[in-house]
Amino acid sequence: MTATAEQPPRGPTVPDWPDWSHARPGARFTDWLRENAEPDWTAATTHRFTRELAAGTLDPDVMRRYLVQDYSFIDAFVRLLGAAVHAAPALADRIPMGRFLGMIVSDENTYFVRAMDALGIAEAERTRPALRPPTRAFQSLMTEAAGSGRYAEMLAVLVVAEWSYLAWASAVQHADPPQFWSREWIALHANPYFAGFVGWLRGQLDREGPALDAAARGRVLAHFRAAAALERAFFDETYKA
Repeated sequence: MTATAEQPPRGPTVPDWPDWSHARPGARFTDWLRENAEPDWTAATTHRFTRELAAGTLDPDVMRRYLVQDYSFIDAFVRLLGAAVHAAPALADRIPMGRFLGMIVSDENTYFVRAMDALGIAEAERTRPALRPPTRAFQSLMTEAAGSGRYAEMLAVLVVAEWSYLAWASAVQHADPPQFWSREWIALHANPYFAGFVGWLRGQLDREGPALDAAARGRVLAHFRAAAALERAFFDETYKA
């Protein structure tokens, strides 16, 4: 994978934030980032994987590959969240992330264990999986953001990871697939708590972004675009045996 913060994926020509926001009074910094992340953003949030998951037609082998790779993110994601808690400017900014961190290591982790049990995924695959290229690249991006010490860059990766899931899950939230591992994965990402957290997370980046200088803003944009490209690539990869 070449979609890293140093080499962001090719995207549309979008004016820089000062010009873009001047033409759109009241526009959000995260909307500017999302527009810069097309076409990967739309491809990820309307992906075949999410449609088949909701319809109950997803091949169990595809779901097995997805779960094994996605479960491997938890450690890097928890470290990224922990770094963001540390880098946040005030206690009021740390508390929501701390609560979300608790959900990841409890409800979400429990879902993974139950789903992998139901799909017959061996212990070795859960704990020592052969990582695919998008998985390795995404883990590297999270590690890079966490190690930067810069709150806005951490937020850029976190916002893509959570907002993109809210987007696709909200679109299919009324689906009722027969498999519990499909229903519950949708429910974990389409509920009032998660929507509120994503809104808060976007608000943090909406606050931080406009105050950045051009160089820092460019780093945030690169992280956001790389994360969006990797979300798309990650879904694509699940269909490769």
